[in-house]
Amino acid sequence: MTTLLRVDASVRLNGSVSRALADSAEAAWKAEHPDGVVVRRDLGRHPLPATAWPALARAKYGEEPATAAERDLLADSEALVAELADEVKSADALLLAVPMYNYGIAQHVKVWVDLLVFDDELLGASNPLQGRPAIITIARGGGYQAGTPKHGWDHATPYLERIFGDMFGMNLRIAAAELTLAPVTPGMEELVDLSKESESGAHATAEEHGLAVAKELTGKAV
Repeated sequence: MTTLLRVDASVRLNGSVSRALADSAEAAWKAEHPDGVVVRRDLGRHPLPATAWPALARAKYGEEPATAAERDLLADSEALVAELADEVKSADALLLAVPMYNYGIAQHVKVWVDLLVFDDELLGASNPLQGRPAIITIARGGGYQAGTPKHGWDHATPYLERIFGDMFGMNLRIAAAELTLAPVTPGMEELVDLSKESESGAHATAEEHGLAVAKELTGKAV
């Protein structure tokens, strides 16, 4: 039985493009793995505590907890790292649905990543994530392609590529929709058709990725 870990990061449930793209990828994956298990973590609706990383960082660099409350926080933070890392390492594939906020990743996604990298095994030579498949579905409110005024302003996608591709060694596939704010933003009316085209193409790509990952896990030809 295969396991897909789905991590959502949008603060919205209704109207979230990144969640909708992930739904397309998940549906394609489940069509190939009807008995597969989907484990869910919703960072957007249930953020991780921002106090965990500072407690771990202080301890790592030799600052001992000074109070009972600080000792409890450190113990809880260490347990949280173990939980998160085990969740990622136990999955056969990862599906990460991430909107771009303020040209980068959201604070609650950064907290999750910062806690994961406290797990020594994930950064070690025997990293269990090496070569495992991961799908990233990302929604970008504006246009960031070459030739657009904000080309190069997308700092979310490169960050995710560095962490999950370069650091964790996962086999990444990305489905991205752009101009997602056009239908609801005054002044972007002329971009609505391009927005719909981008989103439609991203759904098709997400489905392709979901199927490709499913077949990869079963050893079938894609």
